[in-house]
Amino acid sequence: MDLRLQNVSHSYGDTEVLRGIDLEVPSGQIVCIVGPSGCGKSTLLRMLGGLERPASGDILQLGEPPADCLNPLTFIFQDFALLPWRSVRGNVELVLEDHGLPRAKRDAIIDDVLARTKLTEFGAALPKQLSGGMKQRVAIARALAVNPAVMLMDEPLSALDSQTRELLMDDLIALWTRQPFTAVYVTHNLAEAVRLGHKIVVLSRRPGQIREVVELTTPLAERQYGDAGLEAQQQHLWGLMRDEAAAADAELINV
Repeated sequence: MDLRLQNVSHSYGDTEVLRGIDLEVPSGQIVCIVGPSGCGKSTLLRMLGGLERPASGDILQLGEPPADCLNPLTFIFQDFALLPWRSVRGNVELVLEDHGLPRAKRDAIIDDVLARTKLTEFGAALPKQLSGGMKQRVAIARALAVNPAVMLMDEPLSALDSQTRELLMDDLIALWTRQPFTAVYVTHNLAEAVRLGHKIVVLSRRPGQIREVVELTTPLAERQYGDAGLEAQQQHLWGLMRDEAAAADAELINV
């Protein structure tokens, strides 16, 4: 299933947040959204997920979700959103409980996603027993359990230290390489964007408008930390954003 935004704009009262967004999210790609603080990245993600309606324009879902999709659009947040009294298996099972699946089917799905996210041996652990990186793996496993058409990822690695972030990026690339998924990935981190994105959408400061869409053709599995080509792309992105980021910060200070 593809997503298409056509001339999408949005405001909160008198504050215009997004203006004239036209964007394609093709099936099987990770589309990263970057831009200065306050430019509407998270608002755009919420509208894609149906949590908010745009003031104008259209958001279209094109094609059919996978045959065994239980939830076409699924969020992954930076704060993990795990239930502390449930085990790892219990947190993953939560999203399957209202779908009328037989116990054997639920167990098979949970076993599969725990294996794919390297969590099999931690199924009985509680969230308080896990590191930040492990907690985010649980959140990713929970999202994968419903086999979504599109994963909507709102800065999922921003709460993690740099080493854990690198490991989770490797994990996401390995997951996508084994079984490609579609995602819209909001981030402030340009290194994440060039490691994970097939397409990087650069928004201007508020009201957010698309300044440029950068297409990366290097296969995800071949992108390595410190690669000169990726660093050049990162510098290009920062060149697009530098002045606008400074202006956006000044606007926030003056509010």
